[in-house]
Formats: sequence, structure tokens, C-alpha cells
Amino acid sequence: MARAKRQSTLDTRLAPTPLATRLAEYVIALRVRDFSENTIRNRYSHIRFFLEWCAERALLEPTEITRPVLERYQRHLFHYRKRDGEPMTFRSQHVRLVALRCWFRWLTRQNLILHNPASELELPRMGRRLPKHVLTISEAEQVLQQPDIHGPLGLRDRAILEVLYSCGIRRSEVIHLKLYDLDPERGTLVIRQGKGKKDRFVPIGERAIAWMQKYIREARPQLVVEPDHGTLFLSATGEEISPDHLTLTVHDYVFNAKIGKTGACHLFRHTMATLMLEGGADIRFIQQMLGHAELSTTEIYTHVSIRMLKQVHTATHPAAALDHEQAQPTTAADAEAQEDLFAALDAEAKEENEKPAEQKD
Repeated sequence: MARAKRQSTLDTRLAPTPLATRLAEYVIALRVRDFSENTIRNRYSHIRFFLEWCAERALLEPTEITRPVLERYQRHLFHYRKRDGEPMTFRSQHVRLVALRCWFRWLTRQNLILHNPASELELPRMGRRLPKHVLTISEAEQVLQQPDIHGPLGLRDRAILEVLYSCGIRRSEVIHLKLYDLDPERGTLVIRQGKGKKDRFVPIGERAIAWMQKYIREARPQLVVEPDHGTLFLSATGEEISPDHLTLTVHDYVFNAKIGKTGACHLFRHTMATLMLEGGADIRFIQQMLGHAELSTTEIYTHVSIRMLKQVHTATHPAAALDHEQAQPTTAADAEAQEDLFAALDAEAKEENEKPAEQKD
């Protein structure tokens, strides 16, 4: 039942062409390989946009798609204008073309076409961009003060903000936390099935732990509905919080803080990384905190022990301990590596908030 519900989120109103049939088979293949529904939905959306372009030009068979055809489509993306009159960013163009490369590689491996026309397609270059907004320590504290902690939902929201600020985990990772994922004694949090369906440990500060425990003791019993499945943060109806609701909630707290900056869950992800770097943390530790396997121009990712990572987190994060003194800034990691880190975070934020093409364009 749950699988059928997830699959129904794909809009399958495509003309019944051989290309559309192959796309449907590709979606099934991705599910068999246990790709996340978010990845499947995005790839389907990007490929569908291409198929609609093909249909307008009477290109219906996979064998009719050649490299010149794909280059024409790439020029179409460059000149395309969205409903608001704005062009696609080079990052959006890049993402759409990568989806096609993955699809045609699969078609070739399945012997459905003899040659991969996308194998040598040159993708747009993507510039490196620093995050638009990052909170200072005082600004972060101001946002954290916004929830009304006298009610169960406000106490829940304060705990969520503390977790976002302390750990920098993704929105989806917050939503899926379970009660047993918190280890107060070791000061760690288990992130299960994060991006790429990988589990990892992350350190969590004493203050965040204190707020989580206060929420668990005082607020969660007022929200839980039997049977209790152990979800840590619950909605007003006792269910798992929806991603959009969490984004709007955090966005409103940032807005109400009147700090002149905007953002939501990912804003705290940027902030955590920035403040720890300013505190002297090595970028490899930041990578592990964020759950990034590797960054394009930094050294190959090296696993570090959770004990050492916990020590670095405590020493460099301003809210890691209840009586933490602000660390003195030390020489930051290589500037290019830091720029790549924030570019990766920016790309991740865009992917997280990206809507299907038929909705956005």
C-alpha cells in the first residue's frame, strides 16, 4: 500500500511512445536497485521534460536520439525561459542533462540501443557559489529563542532548532529520527538511511541533548498517539512531520527573529559548517558531520573515529557544551576546499527544494 502510494506521485501522463515505455522500464529498474523515491521522482521529471521536447519534434524511438539531437536539446535548455521569464540556472541545466546521461547509459547496458549518444555530451560548467546567508552566533541564538517553549509544539520546535544548529543534519534526517537514535552518554546521534541510504554517527552538543530530553519528558507524551512507532519529533496529530511543514516552521522562526536573513533547515547546515571552520575544525571532520563522502577538489575522504570527531565538535562548535567559551579563530582550511564545501551544500539545498519540472517551469 505504501509503495503504491509513493509510486503514484509520478505523473505518468505521457504519450504512449517507445521512449515513454523505456522510461517506465527505467523507473522500475531504479526501484529494483533500491534508489530513493526522491531520486526516482527527480530523474523521471527531468527525463519526461526531454521526452515532451522530443514529441514536439516527432522523435519517438530511442534509436532516433543521437548526439546532435542531445546537443540541440542542450541549446534548448540554455534558451528556455520559465514562467517567470527567468532562464534556467546552469546548475539546473546540468542536473537535467546528468539524468539523461544516466538513462542512456542504462539503455545501452540493457542492449536497447547500440550506442550511447550521451556518453560524450559536454555538460555546462557550474560556478562555485558561497551560501547566500549564514548565521552568526548571535543571530543563531536569536532564532533559537523564537519558539514558545511553554507549549508542546514550541518545545518540540526548540529541540529541532537545537539539533539543526548543533549537528547540521538534513531536513529529512531530522524527520526520520527515532527515540533510540540519541545516545546522551556518548553525546552522539545516529543518522539512519541518510543520503545514499548510508548510516552515520554525528556528535551532538550538551545543550541540544538537554533540550531533546526536556522535549521527550514534557512535550512528546502530549503529542504521541498509540501505537507509538518511536518517531522522535511528532506533529500535532502524533504523526511524522512532513518536510514542507518543517521547512515552513523553521523559515517562520528565522523571519520572526528579524535578523535580515532568510532560510530554513539548510541555513543551519551552512551555519554549522561555517562556525566549526571558523573555530578551527579540519574540513575532513566537517565532511563527516555533513555526510559527504567526498568533495571534488579536496583530498579523498578519510574515515575518522566518532570519538575524535566528538572532540573536534566540542572544541569548535559554540553550542556544543552548556558552558562553552567561544573558541579563538585559527587558520582556516584551504580556501578552495572551503569553497567546494559550500558549493556542495548549495547544490544539496537546491536538490532538496527542487520541484518536478511540470510544477516549476
